Amino acid sequence: MNKLLKMSKKKFYVIYIIFDMFFVGVGMGVPFFCILLGFPVGWYIAKQSAFNQKDVSTILNEILKYSLYTVLFTFILMLCIWVPLSTILLDPGADFVNTGIPMILYDPKLSFMGWMILMIFISPFLQLLTTVFASNVALWRLFKKDDSIDG
Repeated sequence: MNKLLKMSKKKFYVIYIIFDMFFVGVGMGVPFFCILLGFPVGWYIAKQSAFNQKDVSTILNEILKYSLYTVLFTFILMLCIWVPLSTILLDPGADFVNTGIPMILYDPKLSFMGWMILMIFISPFLQLLTTVFASNVALWRLFKKDDSIDG
């Protein structure tokens, strides 16, 4: 376990990038598995930060900083995947029904725009939430364990 926590941040992010790209591919552009990847990534970030630091403020700052780095990569992937398709909005004769996008709203054009917003902006934000949530749970359990040892 200590060997895993002593891994360099650069090596961790290379592994993360490979997994994130794989999960985007498995989800066929929908980052559902990337959102779920936020749980183990958050756990790892919290454990590694707590392993290296003892100051809670520094640990929380590192968690937020590294969580934002992971989400930034997913956001860039979503931009690369979905922005080229969004050029269909400029075509006045575009057929939004046959794009393969779920019709989540009543109008096909509004559904298309809603899907683009969901994929590009909301999904990376959900990944940020899962990463930060998992980090906080990991820290809570770690500090709870430390309190029971000290007390």
